[in-house]
Amino acid sequence: MIQVTREPLDPEAITAAVRDDASGGVVTFLGTTRNETGGRRVLYLEYEAYEDMAGKMLARIADEVAAKWGIHRASIAHRFGRLEIGEVSLVVAVASPHRVAAFEACQYVVDRIKENVPIWKKEVFEDGGVWVGLEAGHHASTVST
Repeated sequence: MIQVTREPLDPEAITAAVRDDASGGVVTFLGTTRNETGGRRVLYLEYEAYEDMAGKMLARIADEVAAKWGIHRASIAHRFGRLEIGEVSLVVAVASPHRVAAFEACQYVVDRIKENVPIWKKEVFEDGGVWVGLEAGHHASTVST
């Protein structure tokens, strides 16, 4: 299951999509909207996505973990649009015969998303907002809201 959507994510359904009788380990990661960054109070987040390309790149990452760790199934869902504090923006669920591979593959997926997938995050504070680059080496810039 690969999903890029404006709709709220259902972590239980996304995790259920990877479970099977051959998998001894299922690892699920939830990326959630936190209420502070660097001592500043976050009001909400805004995500923008190049949807078609993001979906293709998420599918490619799922294929990578299948090949590298022998992962049976991987589900990746990323939400975009406005997210309030506490809402889930990312769900990664990985199923493997063994737990170590499931943990390693799950972390790899999250890292690859942050490095390569065209989804951008804006943290909105009381005094403005900051676009946070997901690609390595990108510097955030402050903008007014």
